[in-house]
Amino acid sequence: MPRSLAAIFAAALLIACPYQSVAQLSEIEQAMVAFIDATNARAEAELIESVNINSGSMNFAGVKAVAEHMMPLFEAIGFDVRWEDGSAFGRAGHLVAELRGGGEGPKILLIGHLDTVFEPSSPFQEFRRLENDRASGPGITDMKGGNFIMLQALNDVRLLAEMEITVVLTGDEELSGDPLALSKKAITDAAEYADIAIGFEDGDGNDATANISRRGTSGWLLEVTGTPAHSSQVFREDIGPGAIYETARILLLFLENLQQEENLTFNPGHIIGGTDITHDLENSQGAAFGKDNVVAETALVTGDLRAMSLEQLERARTTMREIVAANFPHTSATITFDDGYPPLAPTEGNRRLLLLYSQASVDLGFGPVAPVNPRLAGASDVSFTSGLVDVAIDGLGLSGSGGHTVDETARMSAFPSQSKRAALLLHRLYAQ
Repeated sequence: MPRSLAAIFAAALLIACPYQSVAQLSEIEQAMVAFIDATNARAEAELIESVNINSGSMNFAGVKAVAEHMMPLFEAIGFDVRWEDGSAFGRAGHLVAELRGGGEGPKILLIGHLDTVFEPSSPFQEFRRLENDRASGPGITDMKGGNFIMLQALNDVRLLAEMEITVVLTGDEELSGDPLALSKKAITDAAEYADIAIGFEDGDGNDATANISRRGTSGWLLEVTGTPAHSSQVFREDIGPGAIYETARILLLFLENLQQEENLTFNPGHIIGGTDITHDLENSQGAAFGKDNVVAETALVTGDLRAMSLEQLERARTTMREIVAANFPHTSATITFDDGYPPLAPTEGNRRLLLLYSQASVDLGFGPVAPVNPRLAGASDVSFTSGLVDVAIDGLGLSGSGGHTVDETARMSAFPSQSKRAALLLHRLYAQ
């Protein structure tokens, strides 16, 4: 951790807790707040234009069009901007913007994404204003709102010319490309250079919270075989219970042995069993043939595993492997795991960065910001900075509800308030 960053956090820890009443903002910070108020309508119009561009993960032209809409906006404030083609990992690509001001403060990585879950076939395609300060639109909270909060904050930071900032807006957060080592290389490369990572996802949809941790995700595939026979002979000493009973044993012991682990979840999402099965892993579908009077020969289960730390993830995998290996007579089973998103553990450094962000919120009159319960937020690209940066937080984006559904809705008054919080945080990381 650079000495300047350690000093910033030391100062943050001296801030009274519970938090001070609203502090007097400096003249520069008052000017920053006024700037966001004055330019909010323009920033909101840019956000709406972005929302109205379909950028489902597999709509490569649309993802790139969102990037092309944003690239001049970063260039206008001094960033060097490039498009990184994603053909090597089967996706559109990423927007990368860099500012190398040469100041003595920390190197900062800002993370967002261009894609949404809504492909061109979705009926949900346009921004629409609703009553009570709300608006709907594909990706308005997840996460085009966060992208423009980031951009508006950067427009407002008065020390921007001195700062060392890398922005990565990925084009495949909602449906990652393959292999992950290439798909997430833009993030990991930037994280190796940076000291701090800040993500602008929408977190749990509440602007009074932010993420200091993200659970990692891992897929698993359980394959089971048994001895086929007439059902009247099931459990016979030389036949055993068959593949489906063995699968039930394994799943029940997963539940009994792992459910007490805090923040660990393990979900079997897909199961097939019978005499003959087919499975299309890519499209998450399959078929089975079997008869009630035949002992099942094969079974297959796919699922996901979510853990708070690499240690918890490996501990859970070890337990699952041991359960799978202790087979019923005349059955066999194997389990394989794939690596998805790594966990972002709730480090002390992450807590300190949140404290600094929360104090900015208090000073603005918006109240403190608390850490999100990791069970209430999914995986995010910020997790790929784990172990590469000193500190990280996420969830600084636009609050709302209904993400990943046609009811995705934002609270539009949170757009300028979140921009102000982020701008003050970035400014104070360099000003202190």
